[in-house]
Amino acid sequence: MKYTWRWFGPVDKVTVRDALQAGVHGIVSALHHVPTGEAWTVEGIRQRQDEVMAGGLTWDVVESVPVSEDIKTQTGDWRTHVANWQETLRRLSQCGIRTVCYNFMPVLDWTRTDLRWETHQHARAMRFDLPDFVAFDLHILKRPGAAEDYPEALRDEAARRFKAMSDARIAELGRNIGAGLPGSADGYTLDQLLAKLRTYQGIDASRLRGNLVDFLSQVVPVAEEVGINICAHPDDPPWPLLGLPRILSTRDDYAHMLGQVDARANGVTLCSGSLGARPDNDLPQITRDFADRIHFVHLRNVTREADTTPCSFFEDEHLEGGTDMVEVIAALLAEEKRRREEGREDHMIPIRPDHGQEILDDLTRGAQPGYPAIGRLKGLAELRGIERALSHPRLGAIA
Repeated sequence: MKYTWRWFGPVDKVTVRDALQAGVHGIVSALHHVPTGEAWTVEGIRQRQDEVMAGGLTWDVVESVPVSEDIKTQTGDWRTHVANWQETLRRLSQCGIRTVCYNFMPVLDWTRTDLRWETHQHARAMRFDLPDFVAFDLHILKRPGAAEDYPEALRDEAARRFKAMSDARIAELGRNIGAGLPGSADGYTLDQLLAKLRTYQGIDASRLRGNLVDFLSQVVPVAEEVGINICAHPDDPPWPLLGLPRILSTRDDYAHMLGQVDARANGVTLCSGSLGARPDNDLPQITRDFADRIHFVHLRNVTREADTTPCSFFEDEHLEGGTDMVEVIAALLAEEKRRREEGREDHMIPIRPDHGQEILDDLTRGAQPGYPAIGRLKGLAELRGIERALSHPRLGAIA
């Protein structure tokens, strides 16, 4: 396994040298300052590579090259944006980068109601509280028609929550839910968010799937040509939000995407935390089913507070929560062994300890929410321990 670490660039309060000391092999990063829809320059890519190398590591995975809302809705300058995405792939390949992660979530990226919720151990974790989210939708955002999306009992609980909210909590919910991509300075005010939602009127799940397939049909041939694997990150959380369709939430969603554009370069970012928020997603089985097309892995765990979809959940410790991490890692090791036997160059799958609880000195560092130094180091150590144990000759030498 090739362990990697997400780094948001020079502004990140967790440095590349911190990552090196944590024991990773490479860095996951992106040019967050480049406006969505523009092509990345070779000079910008090489500058980021130099910044990473100065800390003692290499830039191995891009997360993410953003897919614009114009592409997702096929409006405005979407054709230009697709051409720029293609050109970015060519330039990344020219600089030696071979793995690119992206997502196709409309308007919102990963969505949480709480970015630093206190656990019973007094750590800080990210959390999605369903009644608070519904309170935001119904009473703060006031999305037209929102009440039709929720059962009466949930609407009643959301009303009680909203009535008890302080002005500070109302403002916090708006900031947390309206945040942009991790690492970016983007975000939406309430009016901007409502305006963005209106651009999806008439776009249901079927049409959004078609737009994804159209996008992949144009970029995957370029990826194949230049030797890059692109990999789609699942929806987070994996269900519709704010009336928007979400189309990469289940095993069947991925099977459709991979079947429609059936090329090895078109692959999966396996995120055990995102998919694990649904009780009907069997993560070990999904790993086995799509093993050949898994190009990048995020390992984290969530604890669901109900076995329903949707539900409230929080980011638990890496070996806690609802996902059997030992089974997932065993399946990944088996796939790596199979790839080595085939002679594949991509036999080492880049994997990063995703998110992490803020513990110890993390609590005062003020890093990007979900990306603390010590919390991720703890998760990395636990994951490496599982790999080392499963790979030991006395346990059958999986690897």
